[in-house]
Amino acid sequence: MKNASEEFSSFNLYVEDESRFGLFTRTGKSLTAKGVKPICTYQNIFKSTYIFGAFSPYNGDSLVMELPNCNGENFQIFLNELSKMNPAEFKVMILDNGAFHKVKSLIIPKNIALLFLPPYSPELNPAELVWLQMKRKMTHKIYKTMEELKTEISKMVKNLITRELIIDLCGFDYFFK
Repeated sequence: MKNASEEFSSFNLYVEDESRFGLFTRTGKSLTAKGVKPICTYQNIFKSTYIFGAFSPYNGDSLVMELPNCNGENFQIFLNELSKMNPAEFKVMILDNGAFHKVKSLIIPKNIALLFLPPYSPELNPAELVWLQMKRKMTHKIYKTMEELKTEISKMVKNLITRELIIDLCGFDYFFK
């Protein structure tokens, strides 16, 4: 049996998380005169989709996928796709304790190892900062259809989530000590 250093040509660290994006209008802070209540467009529709993402703080590699639900089946799809991305690379993936991350039916690809964060500690997961950047860009915007929302998400993934942004946001100091 080969050891990991013989079987894989490289090793990389990824931080992983999922986030819900939907038609419900995201509100944020607004600047107005003292005593003036801000007025903004608003939509109260509860249709949504989920974005799964894995980001490397070392080289900016990433995989971002839109999937309809956060469940074990879709997490398996995500793991399989991540495994295919540079298959000779061994990937250590840091993630939270979502129930679907630990479904007994999961088959963890041989080039991925899961490393779970302590429970209830989203501040330790740099992937949360990627979602924050995306959601800030979506504040006070109305998307009339899911197709319109998914198109906007695709544009952001292509134009906003760059290698440089990933390294900047996800490169927590403790990864490099």
